[in-house]
Amino acid sequence: MAKKFVLKKMSASEVKVFKIKNRKGYAAICLDNLTEGATTSQALGRMDKALKRMGYVIN
Repeated sequence: MAKKFVLKKMSASEVKVFKIKNRKGYAAICLDNLTEGATTSQALGRMDKALKRMGYVIN
């Protein structure tokens, strides 16, 4: 039987999203991960995928 893998929940407020200076777009930083996107929601979506690989999920 396969083991069930439980993702640890984390708040969206723990992810810092900011505008990148001298460039178009936004970046998100959390747990030593950096993601970029054209919008804040795109940067958060990409961060969600990166955190899932580490065993976390954004609420």
